[in-house]
Amino acid sequence: MKTKLSIAILSALACTTASAAVKVNGFANIVGGLTSSDEQVYGYDDRVSFSEGSLFAIQVIGDINDKMTATGQIVARGANDYDPDFEWAYLTYRPNDKLSISAGRLRLPLFNYSSSSDIGYSYHWIEAPQAVYAVPFNNLDGLSLNYASFAGDWEYNLSASVGTYEGETDSTPTTGENVFLLSAEAIYDIFKIRLVTGASKTSFPFDQSGNPGFVAAGQALDALAAAGFANLADGLRLEDDTGTFTGLSLQLDNFNWFVSGEYTEVDVEDAFSSTDIAYYVTAGIRTGKWTPSITYERAEGEITTRFDAQIQALADLSPQLAGFASGLVNSVGEDVDVWSATLRYDYDTNIALKVDLTRHSDDILGNDVTLLRFGANYVF
Repeated sequence: MKTKLSIAILSALACTTASAAVKVNGFANIVGGLTSSDEQVYGYDDRVSFSEGSLFAIQVIGDINDKMTATGQIVARGANDYDPDFEWAYLTYRPNDKLSISAGRLRLPLFNYSSSSDIGYSYHWIEAPQAVYAVPFNNLDGLSLNYASFAGDWEYNLSASVGTYEGETDSTPTTGENVFLLSAEAIYDIFKIRLVTGASKTSFPFDQSGNPGFVAAGQALDALAAAGFANLADGLRLEDDTGTFTGLSLQLDNFNWFVSGEYTEVDVEDAFSSTDIAYYVTAGIRTGKWTPSITYERAEGEITTRFDAQIQALADLSPQLAGFASGLVNSVGEDVDVWSATLRYDYDTNIALKVDLTRHSDDILGNDVTLLRFGANYVF
């Protein structure tokens, strides 16, 4: 699917050169970091690394005619050895100034900074808060409809998206089918509010995981079914189960100062996975070229209790299998607090220098790690 989309968009862009100019721009993040111990946080450890948060991207936009454009974006991430990947490849049709319809591979509008989460220059952080933004699905292969207009002094934007997605969680491919997402955004003066809700059929194939623990979990689920507990095994599997996503963001920004936050909740009703709740609150001031800010993040994985009765019944017959089932359910619990202080300096036009000090506390793993990051963001 991705290869076909990429070829289609490149062909469309190539066809525009005969009749219209093609706009090429890009952005890059050069970020280094290290932690206070050998515990890893966001891929960093106690050795300086410039790969985890660094990337380079090129975006190409071309007019096909007066109502259609083609957009392609190639991103090379340091975490992936700078292998280039088509992250965006879509066509947009604009019948009028208010309505647009896009089809192809495009960014799923889950968050306030979804469309610019890779563009470090567009915000004050080193990286968008991971408690909220670290999801296995960002891009959608499908269709998106957007409508923007005004109601009195309010500016609003309504969006509907449908399609499929592919992502990765703990070295395991995660897929979503029958995805739909609805979002509504409204702006009045310095105030902005955004609501989003959606759902999909989600699958997590244990046998395709690059994580040995999940491969072993899949084998144990097969053993559980073979032992006569197929209902429990099927319930624990994440296979074509309905997952839901809900989000809310609020923002006050008068340019001299800003306060904002986002809240998200992800839930899969019939599987071993937890209900994931995440949010952040951030505040800062802009004084000349300097922007100091502070951010608090929280991630909670509420462990499901829907299998407790079945696991308890299993314990009387097979303590070993009951221990496995209980361990699988408890493995996805999360209890993380993050405090960050960030300083941004706008060195020159289209380039910003940043330094960030983060304290990451994981109550389940029982560790507290300090992470120092520094780098430059630029656009061109």
